[in-house]
Formats: sequence, structure tokens, C-alpha cells
Amino acid sequence: MFFKKIQDIFSSVKENVVIIGAGEVGLHLAKRLTQEEKNVVVIDKDKSRLERITQFADVQTILGSGSSPKTLALAHVEDAHYVIAVTNDDEVNLVACLFANALSPQAVKLARISNKEYEEYPNVLGGTSLNIQLMVHPESEVVRSIDRLLSLPASQDYAEFAGGHLRMVAYNIADTELVGKKLFEFKEFVKSDNIMVAAIIRDSKLVIPNGQVVLQENDLVYFAYVDVAQRDLLRFLKKNRAFFHSVCIVGGGKIGYLLAKRFEDKGLDVKIIEKDEARCEELAALLDSTLILHGDATETTLLKEENVGRMDVIVAVTADEETNILACLLAKSMGARDSVARVNKSEYLPIVKHIGIDHSVSTRLAAVNGFLSYIRQGNVVAFASVASDAAEVMEVYLAETSQLINKPLMMLAFPKNVIMLAYMRDEKVFIPHGQTVFLAGDHVIFLGEQNAMHELDALIGEKTFKQDDKNRILTTWKK
Repeated sequence: MFFKKIQDIFSSVKENVVIIGAGEVGLHLAKRLTQEEKNVVVIDKDKSRLERITQFADVQTILGSGSSPKTLALAHVEDAHYVIAVTNDDEVNLVACLFANALSPQAVKLARISNKEYEEYPNVLGGTSLNIQLMVHPESEVVRSIDRLLSLPASQDYAEFAGGHLRMVAYNIADTELVGKKLFEFKEFVKSDNIMVAAIIRDSKLVIPNGQVVLQENDLVYFAYVDVAQRDLLRFLKKNRAFFHSVCIVGGGKIGYLLAKRFEDKGLDVKIIEKDEARCEELAALLDSTLILHGDATETTLLKEENVGRMDVIVAVTADEETNILACLLAKSMGARDSVARVNKSEYLPIVKHIGIDHSVSTRLAAVNGFLSYIRQGNVVAFASVASDAAEVMEVYLAETSQLINKPLMMLAFPKNVIMLAYMRDEKVFIPHGQTVFLAGDHVIFLGEQNAMHELDALIGEKTFKQDDKNRILTTWKK
């Protein structure tokens, strides 16, 4: 586990990153950052977690508490460009950033924070003592993701870019006229210049589209479209908007509470099933119209008694993936129309849809996306993982130094398995064509395989930070 000296690793010209916490978020951050040729040291108190992380990423590990100044010094935090605290304990993350700031004031401090009370004190967290440049609140982002997914009928995934003007939604194309057609025929059928096929998931593998790709019945297709074309896309796919009126939430933790509050505000019929009796009492005091049920959502007797099968949607968001999956399957077997399961373990993501669950969300992915977006910031305006982490979408700002400006698209060479989806100029979004010439200041949206996306850095140009970047980042969870 300690196969090189930390100081030897941190003496190179690469960016150095210290990650505190080797759970799912720390693991996937380490994988991504080492793929981008950054030097990574991971700190955790759990030896088995550290051993696991070295199986997936070429990192150095230190057994100890990330909130300990001695442990941080052992990790040579003074040479770090980034310190990312991602344990499940807010207080540990904050103390880690406190001492990291004392030992390495020049390092960028990023923290995973679950308690939304902290957002009331941005001047403290971003002040000179802690100097936290980014706070990621993954639970809030998951709530927004669930709300967006359920707002589009039968969608499998959803993301927004260019301030919401460019959207991407995933649908299974079975029973549509696209099956058996080559992609170069797509515009003939959809009859819109504002919609394109961005990516295809076939047999759990990513297919980067080109004109000769033939669409197959079981393909999951990601459509990128300008916001004004959403109605045209839904009409073409025969996806009639089916609003839901009733929802059963399994799990009354932070996510369950925030979801119930959001759905209450929309006037929906909401139930929460929670195993902890004390938490049920807390929820009853916090929520207005939500019905709080004490029990186990994996017991069929309870589900039948509460007519869960007659509800429009079941959303299972406990901390246990197995409970979430089983509760969704039971409710669906009883007649529930739609289902959403919180799934953090990456090995579960590819099988969720195959076993009959309509949607999956991940606090892990939400946190990783938030951190990577900041680390790549400057030119990177927005970032998201799609297709169960098989691909990435990145919105970048083209600086004067970019190799992409003042040249037609047909003359540009992108890394293999990377495509351009759209660009925004003067707050308007366009689908590019071969003759499109990009200008400094344009926002350009790319999609590609994880391993290829960081190769765009050389084309995009030197990092150009905007004056409002820090304020924008610090208030991310308020959007």
C-alpha cells in the first residue's frame, strides 16, 4: 500500500490532490483524477477501504484521520493543489479543511457538506479560517434530479447545460420508427434542426454516434435538444406527458425529507415509510400534509395495507441499496406506475434498469460531478456524468487562447470518442454543422468517454477564471 514515498510523488510537475475519505465518493474521485494524470493521496481511518481503493486507482494511501494535523502533514498537504474532504461526517470534513488551510493556505479546499444549515454562513466557511472554495451538497442535487426525471414521461436520464437552454434526455426507442434506421436518416424523421442523437447505450456499453450507426430496438438513446424543441421531441417519441399525483417515499432521511417538502409544495399526495420511530416523529413535526408511516417498506403486508401499488411513483432513498431495490420491485409488482431507487454502488448501476426499476439516482455521482466540475473549472462551466458513468458531458468557455476559435468545425480534430453537441452564443443555443465557426466567448458542449475528455484541455486553451466563479460555486446548492 505504501509503495512510494509521498514526497517523491508530490515532487513532479503534475497537480497534487489529497482526498480525505475513501468511501464511494473518494474512490470514484481517485479513479477519475488518476485517469487525468494527477497525483493522488487518500487518507482514511479504515484500512480495508484504503486497500480497496488501491485496487482501482494508482494512488498513495495513509491510514489515519484526515482531521489530524499530523496526518495531513504526513500526506505533504503543503504541496497539494487540492484538498478534498469527502467523508460522511460534516464535522470531520470541516476540521480537515481548517487544518489543511493552516498548513497549506494556497491549496484549494473542497468539502462534502450534508447539513444545509451551513449554507447560512458562507462567510465563515469561505473565510480566512477555512477558505473552502466549494461545498457540495449531494442530497440536494439528488432531489433535483429525481424531480427532473419524473417531470418527463418514461425518461431514463436527464441533464441540463447552457443555463438550461440545452437539455439531454435518455429514452428507450423500442416501438418507435427509429428502430432499424441509420443515424444519417434521423433528421428526416424528427424534422427538427434542434434535436440530435448525443449517445447510445447498447448492451451496457457506450456507442458514440455517427451517421452509419443503425439504431436497435433495445438501445437507450440520449437525445440532446434546444429547450424550445422539447415538445417536438416528446411528440415524435409518442411520450405523452403523464403527470404524477401521488408518491410514496421510502426512507425519511435528508433526501426523503427534502423530496417530501418539494412534493408537498407541488400539492401532491405524499407518503413516507420510515423504519425509525423517532425519525417518524421528527418528520411529522417538520412536514405539513405528508402521511408518515412507521414500518419496513420491504414487507408486502405494509405495502398492501397502504395501497402503495395504486400510487403513481415509489421513490426509495434509504442508505441501503438492497432495501431501495427490493422496495421498488415489490411496489412495481403491485401496480405502482414508476419507480426511482437511490443506488450508490457502481456495480449495481448497470443492472438496475434490467430488473425492472425505471430510474436510479446516486449521491455519489452527484458529489463527484460537483467536485470534478470545480477542479476542471476556469473554462469548464458545467460538467455531468451520464449513462451510469459511461460518458461525460462538459460545457466549456472558449478563451482567446483556444485552438477551436476562428476555424470551421469540419477542420477541427477532437480526441477519439469525443463529439460536440452544441454551442451557445449570446444566450442562444445552436446545434453545430460542418461550416460552424466558433468565436472567443462561445460556450461549447462536448460529450465523450471518460478517458478521452481530459484530452480536450489542450484545445480549449489556458484556464480563464471569471470574477464571479467563487460566488457561483459557493452557492451551488441554492440553485
